[in-house]
Amino acid sequence: MRVFIVGSGAWGTALANVLADNGHQAVIYGRNPKTVDEINGQHTNTKYFSCRINENVRATNDISECNGFDVVMLGVPSRECLNVTKQIKPYLSEATIILNIAKGFEPESYRLLSDCVSEELENKYPYAALLGPSLADEVVLHKHTAVNVCCRDEDVARKLQRAFSNEYFRVYRNSDLIGCQYGCGLKNIIAIASGILYGLNLGDNAKASLVTRGLAEITRLGVMMGGKKETFMGLCGMGDLIVTCTSPLSRNWQAGYQIGTDNSAETFWKTNTKTVEGVDACKIIKNVAVQKGISMPITEELYKVLFEEKKPSEAINDLMTRSLKAE
Repeated sequence: MRVFIVGSGAWGTALANVLADNGHQAVIYGRNPKTVDEINGQHTNTKYFSCRINENVRATNDISECNGFDVVMLGVPSRECLNVTKQIKPYLSEATIILNIAKGFEPESYRLLSDCVSEELENKYPYAALLGPSLADEVVLHKHTAVNVCCRDEDVARKLQRAFSNEYFRVYRNSDLIGCQYGCGLKNIIAIASGILYGLNLGDNAKASLVTRGLAEITRLGVMMGGKKETFMGLCGMGDLIVTCTSPLSRNWQAGYQIGTDNSAETFWKTNTKTVEGVDACKIIKNVAVQKGISMPITEELYKVLFEEKKPSEAINDLMTRSLKAE
């Protein structure tokens, strides 16, 4: 299989490495000529990893090269997905599979990426997403990982499942494209909140409570939006939530940890240079929850911390002292 990866970030590079390990052709498109030269000449991407990657991974700064590939993978942040889709549209070959690996939402319309990308491409191409608990730093080191290929077309799902699966990277099929996207997009919000708890040193009981109530919040909205309840008990729900809420390798956790340590988001806003998907997701989902009349207290309090200068310690106190209710 020939796979063209749009974006030279950590996750796209790690998946290119998986594909090359499996004997497939993987070409990464990057805008930075130095990164492209480094991947081709040194077989490294030192902005993200200290290890070497498979020497058969190739890079290019010509996006038109995606023409003729079996799969075009969108490996850019959620807010860039629609723009990148417009760039590749003139070059796509007939029957090319579009595979998205971003975990988030379109920031202007609040819509799922699957809807925005498919609409831009006039629903001419099969669409799938590769989602689940998957830290790029571990995948590139061949640490055991299981994810979902989320696709309504069973034949396409099977093709992608076979292409990516090996002894360290296991892929399951899931046809609930809506539920998978909401599960993996919403968990980023809870992961920031989890990092805050670690930063404030509030203990393991608090962390367990947050993950549990966070999953309830995710499931409540996800089902309301059309996802299946069982999806949120799987890799794109509980699985992704666990890893991002407990691992210091998670960017969302890292952001929360800084905010919690400072008991303020002020320094985070001044110094952050990374893509933290949970920040955009929090703004989007807070507004969606209000529109739909869905109770999402963790998201609402995190929104106040991120965008209204509320202290995390005050937000946590307000969550703990809300009116009592049944679980």
